[in-house]
Amino acid sequence: MASLEVRDKRVEVVMSGLERLGALRGDVSVSLDEILDIRPAPEPFTELCGWRLPGTGIPRVIALGTWRSRDGKAFAAVYRGRPAVVVEVRPGGEFRRLIIGADDAESTVSRLRTAVLAR
Repeated sequence: MASLEVRDKRVEVVMSGLERLGALRGDVSVSLDEILDIRPAPEPFTELCGWRLPGTGIPRVIALGTWRSRDGKAFAAVYRGRPAVVVEVRPGGEFRRLIIGADDAESTVSRLRTAVLAR
């Protein structure tokens, strides 16, 4: 399962080889300075909007890849039955939101918020 890691003042979405294949891209990262908000998403599929291009998706089962909407692009790596973390990003970057599954979303949110405050 994909994870959110803090490395060199960036938040990186680290994916397995199969997730990269399903998402049709490599790992994604954003600078800590670009992050506006971080929050848990108990129902991550409700966070998705727009069209999936490119990526893999089965409604309410798996979402891997890029979602495009009027609000900008979002990158998702979420699975049925697992909560997620939503990272809101400033305009101007590749993605406006990252929606990434996390077994312990609250702990991940806390860890990322601490990194953003310490930047």
